[in-house]
This record gives sequence, structure tokens and C-alpha cells, in this order.
Amino acid sequence: MAFGTFHGRHGDTICRFCAGEQNPSYDVRVSALIELCNLTVELPTPAGWIRPVDDVSFTLQTGESLGLVGESGSGKSMLALALMGLLPPGAKVFGEAWLANANGGLRVNLFALTERERIAIRGRDIAMIFQEPMTALNPVMRVGAQIAEAIRAHSANLASAEVDRHVLAALERAAVPDPAMRARQYPHQLSGGLRQRVMIAMALAAGAASITNGHCEPRLLIADEPTTALDVTVQKQILELLARLRRDLGLALLFITHDLGVVAQVADRIAVTYAGRIVEEGPAREVLAHPQHPYTAGLLRASPQLVRRKLEPIPGNVPSLTALPTGCAFEPRCALRRDECTTAMPELRNAGPEHRARCILVDCVSPGAAI
Repeated sequence: MAFGTFHGRHGDTICRFCAGEQNPSYDVRVSALIELCNLTVELPTPAGWIRPVDDVSFTLQTGESLGLVGESGSGKSMLALALMGLLPPGAKVFGEAWLANANGGLRVNLFALTERERIAIRGRDIAMIFQEPMTALNPVMRVGAQIAEAIRAHSANLASAEVDRHVLAALERAAVPDPAMRARQYPHQLSGGLRQRVMIAMALAAGAASITNGHCEPRLLIADEPTTALDVTVQKQILELLARLRRDLGLALLFITHDLGVVAQVADRIAVTYAGRIVEEGPAREVLAHPQHPYTAGLLRASPQLVRRKLEPIPGNVPSLTALPTGCAFEPRCALRRDECTTAMPELRNAGPEHRARCILVDCVSPGAAI
């Protein structure tokens, strides 16, 4: 099935999307910053062990933006928590996550580091904007004090006056108006958009206080649903802020969302996840214009557009991780399923330059055509 032009929530044309054309900062690619190799996360449950992240591999370049897309329960946030070293007690991690050295030395495997070494990297080299800022922020602490904690975690010897200066600098960098006044307020006194900007300031706070060898940390920013529950005007402001920070700081961005209209505006590449696995990945323009996996095509058909048409929801629900099908996890919901889909999980197959999909139909589709 071929798709026409897909319009984003803010009127952007997505199928003609080209990151480099919309923002020159999206073309900043120097070297591989982080490489995930067969990352698997297992969690204990009363029903047995489950895998919210299952055999995930991808590479994120310096200055690049990767959009991680999928329904709730597809493992997006769990992958981010694994990179941050913030998995719940009892979790098991397999695979490797190689982070490039900021000084050009040997890269390190995040999962082989001690907890003390992970703490040194967390917030300094890899920072995360958590979803739901109202619950992520401490309701009984002023926001300035919470940002100061992040700064002191990596710069314990700074004087109080210097910490305060860096707090204001972080708020200014996150485009918070009147940062001195906002730093003295509590989270409930801020609007949703301001709370999200405070979360961005907190993620950048260690970098605001530390510039090492000419490099300003963090190098990788993970944004977990940063525009959820915000109106479209504020969403646009947050997306533009992230684009500016990415350009100014040269950081890589892992953007987690379920909104294709949002991810099309910020991502160079897209990885679509389902039941813990990546089912399709490739350049944003190519994936959105010519989806090669039925799940990606279903998400596009179910997404609101400015062009009036009937939405087509994907039937069924994401399967429980305790009762996954024996073959393709999407097979029970797929209108194009075949007998072979029930026998084994398909491998990621080449669907074009840098474009892969986990579907047996990939070999049956002409290059450049949508499934």
C-alpha cells in the first residue's frame, strides 16, 4: 500500500521530510558516539522472566538524532533506563553498549563498568529527560535546589555561589524566562512547559558546570516522551529548543515517542519498536514515505493528519511479554500475515540503503515501494 504525503501535527510535511533541509544542525555527523550490540534486558515477574528489550542493536553518531517509536509497552523507556544504569532491582542485562571516549581514547562498554564508574558517566556524558516532569521533580524542593544537586554530583568542590551561577546558566540555556525567580519556585508553581524546561536544564546541568578539554557535556541526551501532555504550541517550542541545544552543543539525541508527527520533526533516523524488538529502522524520510513493516504502516494510518481522512486503528493490543507468539510478535494483529509468520521470528532484512525491516514480506516489495 502506497502512502500520500503525511502531515505532522504542526503542519510539517513528513513524507518529504529531510532533516538536513529543515535544520542544518541535523547534518552534524562526525563519529560513532554509542553502539548497542544485542542489548537484552530481562526482568523477574510473578509469571516468570520477561524481556522488555530483546536483542536490540543500533549505532548513534555524534550530533545525530534517532527517534525511537512504538506503542506503550514496546520497551522504549526500558532501553533508555538500561543505558542510564537505572534498571529496577533484579534486572539482568546482556549485550554491549560501547560509548566513545570524549578524549579520543578507547571506548568503554557501559555494562562492564562498576557502579561508581556509571555514576561518573550518568549526567555528565549521558543525560536523560524523564517523562512526566510533575512526577519526576521533587514536589517539596525548589527547582533550583534540584538542579544544584545534579551539578554537585559531578562538581562537589564548587562553592555555593558558583553552583548558583551554574543553576541560572542551565535555566537560561533551557530558555526559562526570569531564571532567578523560577529557581526559587516549587514544581507546582510552574506550567507544564516550564516544568519540562526545568527537566531539560537539569539534564544539561552537569555540562553547564563542567567543560573538559574543550568539550561540553553531556554528549548523549535521551529525551523520553518530552512533549507528552503539552499543547501543540508548547510542544513546538520544546522541539525547537532541543534542536537548538543539539546544534549548539553538538550532542546526540535519542528521542523516545509514540507520536510520528513529532519524531518526523526531530529525527535523522527512526527505529520502530514492537514487543521489545526493533521491527524497522532507517532514514526518517525513507521509513515514513515507504514503510516496509506492517506495524509501521499501521502506525501511519492511525496517525492524525491535517488532511481529512478516516483513521484506521491497528486491531488488537500489544501482546503480553509473558505470552509472546512463537513467530512474529505482530502476526496476530497483521492483515498481511502468512503461515510462515507463525514459525519463527524474522530477521531484520535489507529494504534499501540503510533501511531494514523485520518482515518476510520485505523481499516481496519492490525497492522504494511501501508495504
